[in-house]
Formats: sequence, structure tokens, C-alpha cells
Amino acid sequence: MTTGPSLFYVNEQMLPGMIDVQTGTLDTPDALPPQAHIQVAERIAWMEDAHRLPSFERFPAG
Repeated sequence: MTTGPSLFYVNEQMLPGMIDVQTGTLDTPDALPPQAHIQVAERIAWMEDAHRLPSFERFPAG
């Protein structure tokens, strides 16, 4: 029995030769920028542009 989050994911049938490493587990996640969006067939339409929304370091002032 495995407990806790997985550090990586391997599926040779769907992603041959690839290892999906959870970037939150890395000491320097900025060293490996994203290269693709995966599993987007059923995403909510507005998620395609979500990165364009305003961002705040903390809660925005009301």
C-alpha cells in the first residue's frame, strides 16, 4: 500500500519514454519550465486563457 503523493508518473502506453515529475517536489522548480498542457480534452473553456487574468501576491485589496 502506497501513502502520500506521488513524486512522478510513468505510462509507457500513453507517454512512451516520458516521466511526468511533479514540479512541486523539486528544490528549484523554475529550472524546468513547462513544455506542454496535457489532458485538456475536457477542461473548462475559460481555463485556456486563465493565465491572462490579473494575479496578486496576496489577497487583493477590496
